[in-house]
Amino acid sequence: MSDPAEPLAFWVREADGRDVGRGLVRLDPADMQRLGVEPGDVVSIAGRRTTVARAMPAHAGMRKQSLVQLDGLTRVNAGASLDEKVVLRAAAVAPARSVTLAQAGTRAAPLESRQLARFLEGIPVIAGDRVRTTLVGAQAREFTVERTDPPGPVLVGAETRMRAVDGAAGGTTVTYEDVGGLRAEVQRIREMIELPLKHPEVFAHLGIEPPKGVLLSGPPGTGKTLIARAVAREANVHFIHLNGPEIIDKMYGASEAQLRRIFEEAQKNAPSIIFIDELDAIAPKREEMSGDRQVERRVVAQLLGLMDGLETRGHVVVIAATNIPNAIDPALRRPGRFDREIVIGVPDEAGRREILAVHSRGMPLAADVDLDRLAARTPGFVGADLAALCREAAMSTLRRLAPDLTLEDGRLADHTLAALTVAGVDFEAAVALVQPSALREIVTQASHKRWQDVGGLDAVKRTLTEAVEWPARHADLFAAAGVAPPRGILFYGSPGTGKTLIAKALAGESGANFIPVKGPQLISMWAGESERGVREVFRKARQTAPCIIFFDEIDTLTPARGGLGNAITDRVVAQLLTEIDGIEELRGVTVLAATNRLDQIDPALLRPGRFDLLIEFGMPDLATRRAILDVHVRPMPLADTVDLVTLAAATDGLVGAEIEALCRYAGIAAIRDALAVRASGRAAALSVEPRHFHDALHLVRREKVE
Repeated sequence: MSDPAEPLAFWVREADGRDVGRGLVRLDPADMQRLGVEPGDVVSIAGRRTTVARAMPAHAGMRKQSLVQLDGLTRVNAGASLDEKVVLRAAAVAPARSVTLAQAGTRAAPLESRQLARFLEGIPVIAGDRVRTTLVGAQAREFTVERTDPPGPVLVGAETRMRAVDGAAGGTTVTYEDVGGLRAEVQRIREMIELPLKHPEVFAHLGIEPPKGVLLSGPPGTGKTLIARAVAREANVHFIHLNGPEIIDKMYGASEAQLRRIFEEAQKNAPSIIFIDELDAIAPKREEMSGDRQVERRVVAQLLGLMDGLETRGHVVVIAATNIPNAIDPALRRPGRFDREIVIGVPDEAGRREILAVHSRGMPLAADVDLDRLAARTPGFVGADLAALCREAAMSTLRRLAPDLTLEDGRLADHTLAALTVAGVDFEAAVALVQPSALREIVTQASHKRWQDVGGLDAVKRTLTEAVEWPARHADLFAAAGVAPPRGILFYGSPGTGKTLIAKALAGESGANFIPVKGPQLISMWAGESERGVREVFRKARQTAPCIIFFDEIDTLTPARGGLGNAITDRVVAQLLTEIDGIEELRGVTVLAATNRLDQIDPALLRPGRFDLLIEFGMPDLATRRAILDVHVRPMPLADTVDLVTLAAATDGLVGAEIEALCRYAGIAAIRDALAVRASGRAAALSVEPRHFHDALHLVRREKVE
């Protein structure tokens, strides 16, 4: 065994999100023995700079000798990047009497000494280190340690006097640990950027040119700009951030000159990274520009020239971001300019769990908050949506506890702050308020209906559970069986039999996003607009999968071609056919449709592979009518003399909507009688009696005949 005092070299790996900002270094217990340190002991970490941190065992499943896990802040303090080596040795640390911190920027309200001490308690620091305080959500402030008393490595305690002074404006505070749910994408970007900039000799040895650019695309809020900010922090190279519209200038030639200056600055400070946000603003397709957009034409040509010369550019990598990649000039999207296009898509359930952990990192969460359940309930949410969800949950906490907050000298008392926790009910309220941003352009809703709100139809419920819920929850079994879930399900039957209701209940039970589409709303008089509407619905559904698209009255949208339809509906039918069963695979999207005129629908839609299941909704039998009555009378104050079995038998020939109307009419009749009694000055208890149902039944049957 090595001498305990002997320093050891380790490879740096990314830290777990739970350790961000805690001043920890995690390593294998065997390596801790070799260093001669116990859990919680302070060690020095030397890269291009020396810092200190507390040694802790690595989490189970992440232990490997000669590897250490450091968060982004500790990596910056040690002057080391991922996959580089640092040297560790045991270190002595003294209790800190006072610490002076320089805060980057002055816009935020200053934190008091005891707040800073509470945030940083137990963290070892040395002059020149950066420290972070994480507030509600992912809101963080960074400070630089200016002075410590005594000098040298110190340990911040509850009694340490903290003083914050204004410092220089700081750069980005984002590290790789702050980017949740995008591990694969971050790894691909690191391959594109860090290897060419840090190890160009590898590409020279292999006889290939290093990549020149990477284009990040995806829906708004998925983390494109966030990844670029993390790369700027972690790559340890010169970084230039350029917002696309900033380039455009009204003076002739000024836009191109500004672009050239940016690339010249990057070349002088190479290795360097240029990040262009909203690339579509300065590089749209030239063939689609009108004559009055000559500035954009010249900017595109200038950008093409600057990006297409490795010898003149040196070790400069260009990163660009856009949410409409198809609007970018195609000449930019070839290898040699943007060599790789990385789609930053909507996160899956595991990714949403990571993002929620990042944004709730600084929250005092109650024990009943289940992030796994929240991740399962938020399909289609992107990172920005989940950040808003955590913020709304915190605001809900404040609204709920506002009457009980106590103030001391104009500020919240310490015991009040300690009791301020974000509970599960606050996240429930936030889920109801926050809608996935990818669906805000489309009329959508979260269904609150459940199976218990649908009377009867047990066989239909079972079929839908197997067809929609099972593929989402047991995808491994479907893959093992080699069975593909149905793409589409068509409900048909008489009006009022529960087709729309059961579609809403299915969406509520499955937890999927629900896009209701009324058939006629997609029909437009303008050529191509109806088909574009269909494409847009399916595009949004793919982005926010798992998702259910429900076409109500689909017969108005898809009449048989060559028959009663016209040229517009013929094109809509063709578009719908290709969307459901075309070249582009429909993953995680289930198409539901309802009609009471099955014979009017184009036959091509009814074959397997498009609408795989055709479910008929017939007239309800006695047991079903009784179940429907049970659902609708559940909240009603029924008299003891009401016999639901007899009432169900009397409703023969009525469908579910008519039975619902029967209960509504009976309730209104009971209210009318109670108001009449109250008008005479007597106390009246509201009660729905058999005579009310008898009168309501006559009314429903008369309306049915008429």
